[in-house]
Amino acid sequence: MFKLYLFITAAFLSKFCYAQDWKVFPYKPTGSLISFPADEGRHPSQPIEWWYTSGHLTGTSSGKTYSFMLTYFYYPALNFDGFRILNLTDDATGKFYQDATPDNYTSIATGHLDIHASVYKEGNEVWSNKTDADGKLIPFQYTIQAASANVGLDLNCTSLKRPLILADSGYLDQGLNNYTFYYSQTRNDVSGKLTLNGVSEEVTGSSWIDRQYGNFNPWTGEKYEWFQVQLSNGMDLNIWNVFTAQNTIPNNNRYRILSAYVNDNTQYTTDDFKVERLGFNRMPDSAMCYADKWRLSSEKNKIDLIITTKNKNSEVTWPFRFFEDATTITGTVNGNAVTGVGFAELLHSYENPKVAIKNPDGGIYKTSAPVSWQLMNPDDGNPVTYNVDYSTDDKATFNSIAQGITDTFYQWQNPVVKNGDNIWFKITAVSVDGKLQGSAISNSASSVMLADAAKQKIKLFPNPVDGNLFIEPAFEMNNPACKIIDVNGRQVFVIKRNSIMKKVDVSFLQKGVYFLKIEGENGALRFLKK
Repeated sequence: MFKLYLFITAAFLSKFCYAQDWKVFPYKPTGSLISFPADEGRHPSQPIEWWYTSGHLTGTSSGKTYSFMLTYFYYPALNFDGFRILNLTDDATGKFYQDATPDNYTSIATGHLDIHASVYKEGNEVWSNKTDADGKLIPFQYTIQAASANVGLDLNCTSLKRPLILADSGYLDQGLNNYTFYYSQTRNDVSGKLTLNGVSEEVTGSSWIDRQYGNFNPWTGEKYEWFQVQLSNGMDLNIWNVFTAQNTIPNNNRYRILSAYVNDNTQYTTDDFKVERLGFNRMPDSAMCYADKWRLSSEKNKIDLIITTKNKNSEVTWPFRFFEDATTITGTVNGNAVTGVGFAELLHSYENPKVAIKNPDGGIYKTSAPVSWQLMNPDDGNPVTYNVDYSTDDKATFNSIAQGITDTFYQWQNPVVKNGDNIWFKITAVSVDGKLQGSAISNSASSVMLADAAKQKIKLFPNPVDGNLFIEPAFEMNNPACKIIDVNGRQVFVIKRNSIMKKVDVSFLQKGVYFLKIEGENGALRFLKK
């Protein structure tokens, strides 16, 4: 029994020590370009960098819950070294407290994390590695002190997991021309004091830490949607969608980035995933419209998650406009149900969809051919559906043909119109939640040619003819499309115009027998000129 106890004890200690083998300084993950604590500090050779943390707090006495975000940017401009953003949301009321302020750094270490910021009109703030009684750095433990007019944070933070090194090495080419060094500390235990509107309370909670340095710049660079996800199965995800100037997300890891902490032994980065927008949130001034609900799916680990922002008003308007809010998460991983929390940082804004009708738009509307259109401002992963309507009273009223079409064409079966009617079409594109809509109407009327009429043999009348020779049914001209030929096979007249062909003036012809040859029709039609 004693030997068994020793074996179990040794096995437990071995596992515990292995799980904590990263909690030492210096620490450099295998294959990584990032070292700790050195790369927690400032990088003078890099033009921009930031220290970011967000998380969830609970008051120990009140039981109230809050979400917070704190970021220090090093980006010299306008006689300042950068700026600081401090946000807090009261989860119960949705009240959003936001403060973005330029700052100078009275000291900022290069060999470890030690930020001392003088925040404009706010005071001095600190984010540093903790030290022991001998002044020695304590690995992956931090102290944070920051305050605005309404909010004060005095927090202690301890990392619970080894850092997530994005792309294995911690280096990413991001967007068209940018690069970034990047790591995340995905789960951190938080305790300390929160002061809100002058009232202080002890709090506990958890947080996420992100570190980037390079030339990727959220102020001037490409717009993006970023998500951090902490799941109940212990898995954590860092997700980026970076948009091109054409509002697309190319299928490569410069633009699509999902980095996953699976467990203490497994991390990976992939571009094999999809983010679909399921809801939108337009700001009160209508200048920006952000997504506020998404479906994240990835074949690897069979990830299928719904991510939803908790609030509607968490927008920062300076130094650039973006939306940052806590999220709730439900779904499955490898077929098992999970829940979770996280944050979304959104710089990409959505417009109403713009549609252009391709067919028909003037000329002949052959009911045997589908109505077709094009979405002119496609956002990758932004699904829209289409409603199709028509008018035969010069656009005074429109009647519905179909709704919820997912294709960009529609074959109208059994149309309730008459041959020769003038018809206009209206296509309306609608976002999945109905909040974004855009319509297009035909530029001009089209003449209806029913499918059955199109199959009929073309007739000419009157025959014999003296003036106008009428053609039934009318057809759409393509230049040249119609020729008059005499009995000797000589071409005596060619109609050269693009229009709807209903009649031909043959008054100029001498008396005799002629043939009307229409392109696309077999043979020629005989008529007699009086």
